[in-house]
Amino acid sequence: MPPKTRAGARRGRRVVKKNVAAGHAYIKSTFNNTIVSITDETGAVISWASSGHVGFKGSRKSTPFAAQMAAENAARKAMEHGMKKVDVFVKGPGSGRETAIRSLQAAGLEVSSISDVTPQPFNGCRPAKRRRV
Repeated sequence: MPPKTRAGARRGRRVVKKNVAAGHAYIKSTFNNTIVSITDETGAVISWASSGHVGFKGSRKSTPFAAQMAAENAARKAMEHGMKKVDVFVKGPGSGRETAIRSLQAAGLEVSSISDVTPQPFNGCRPAKRRRV
């Protein structure tokens, strides 16, 4: 009787290096974390990084420096695929917004446009209470 293998087992996924010159960079900056995704023109994700993925934990994930490291990491991976030019879309109220954009430029990506796509509620959910320290 042959040995049983798991039904969903994969042999090994090959990472295909796409040669993409231009794309989009999405920066989602929340109060707790910053996530940077770099996609091609169609929206397929080429590289991504977040403050937690880079190695920060807890309250250090929400710092501008953590956002800078995440953006540099994502930009470096995207440039390995041939990325040169990006349109930046920023979402969220976090502290790492501007820092992430600057570090994308510093990593060598040409930023052609910056758009703020933060959703504005029409009096939706009640925000969290103000902190007293």
